[in-house]
Amino acid sequence: MNILFICSRNKWRSLTAEHLFKENTLHNVRSAGTAASARIKASEKLIAWADLIFVMEKRHRDQLRERFLIAISNKNLIVLNIPDEYQYMDEELIEIINSSIAPYIRFE
Repeated sequence: MNILFICSRNKWRSLTAEHLFKENTLHNVRSAGTAASARIKASEKLIAWADLIFVMEKRHRDQLRERFLIAISNKNLIVLNIPDEYQYMDEELIEIINSSIAPYIRFE
């Protein structure tokens, strides 16, 4: 399964999630951001690649719907409700990401 994590700038939250799971053999994982200043910007190509999309906040979901309505229409998109209060690889952020995605997907 191809999993995409989205936040604003793709520097802290979504990048942490990508790096947590990038070595996983069950899934392919990437990350992107919705802001113009994002390290890697969300694109139609990335959305098409993804089977499952996790966004950190409702506003990210709304931005994806606004920009990529057709591409996102048949995607499973889950809002994790993780605020922009954490630095890259923050221990609390890692715990929150792990517990937030646990109901939806298993990583081994």
